[in-house]
Amino acid sequence: MKQFFPSTLSRYLARIYTVNFCGLLLVLLGIIYLFDTVELLRRGTKHEDISLFLIFQMGLYKLPEVGQMVLPFAVLFSAILTFWHLTRRHELVVVRAAGLSVWQFLGPIIGVGLLIGVLQITVINPLGALSLARFESLESSYLKRQESLVSLSQQGLWLRQSTEGDGYVILHASGVKMPEWVLQNTISLFFSNQDTFLRRIDAKEAVLAPGEWKFRHATVNAPHNLPEEADLISLATNLTAQEIEDSFASAETIPFWRLRAFISTMEATGFNATSLKIHFQRLLAQPLMFAAMILLAASVSLRPPRLRGTAMLVIIGVVIGFIVFFISSFLQALGASGQLPPVLAAWSPPAICFLLGVGAMMTLEDG
Repeated sequence: MKQFFPSTLSRYLARIYTVNFCGLLLVLLGIIYLFDTVELLRRGTKHEDISLFLIFQMGLYKLPEVGQMVLPFAVLFSAILTFWHLTRRHELVVVRAAGLSVWQFLGPIIGVGLLIGVLQITVINPLGALSLARFESLESSYLKRQESLVSLSQQGLWLRQSTEGDGYVILHASGVKMPEWVLQNTISLFFSNQDTFLRRIDAKEAVLAPGEWKFRHATVNAPHNLPEEADLISLATNLTAQEIEDSFASAETIPFWRLRAFISTMEATGFNATSLKIHFQRLLAQPLMFAAMILLAASVSLRPPRLRGTAMLVIIGVVIGFIVFFISSFLQALGASGQLPPVLAAWSPPAICFLLGVGAMMTLEDG
């Protein structure tokens, strides 16, 4: 029985594309690492306690996440390079002379693209999230010198900030009423810099006002003192609502396998998880996006070298890649603002590109 995808040819095409993809990706990652390291060196010169080794280490921690941003371009450009080489060496002419359709030799390459997408979801993204979290921790400690820490868990919101004078406070809230930014059922624990417990404030709610927290209907408990009731207690802070949201809602630092649980935690606590939902759906759509990139690359690259305008078609393919990127960003912004459902915002770009690629190949190859 004749195979639709001949095994020998499929392995050959898949191997050529994989080699081109890996080589191009390494070049792109090298360039990105060089520029990121230079920027970190520039920022590190302001702080004497940052070593050169730490700068290189931070650049490596940041690389996997930044590398995921260039994966669609690497898939597109390596496909263009692969098809150009096959066309230039007349190997595709031989394949077609053997009676194989364009779909039979595109299949193995599209299969590699799908596999790359699955690997990004299951392996690359979780590793990139962990390394980016480590990078942000080092950046916060050595470059930004931030003292405020925020964490979100199933138990609610946890926040740590410095207090006026000598010490810090750890604040916990079971929930947050948005968009007023009213923390509910708060517990605030005050410590000295020597980690000596100073006092505790329990309040039904705490409101984040410009430059201060306002605790309403609070009870103050201090060692060796009786509890004291207060209608309003103020605590100075340099935090803003945007800074708190940015500190824990970075989708890139959350591994794919934990995204759904974190989304549920955010919604249960009272925060808007739309951006995380879009990020989750976008990751699921990556295999389809990579397949679409390969089809678009084929539609502009599978031309006999004697035909005029081949170089222009390749340039058009490169432009298509950037157009896809900006369209994706635009639709994601519409989704984040609530004008599009998260599923539609994430899946529309790859679906549209895939259909355009299939349509272009049917027009060019099947008449």
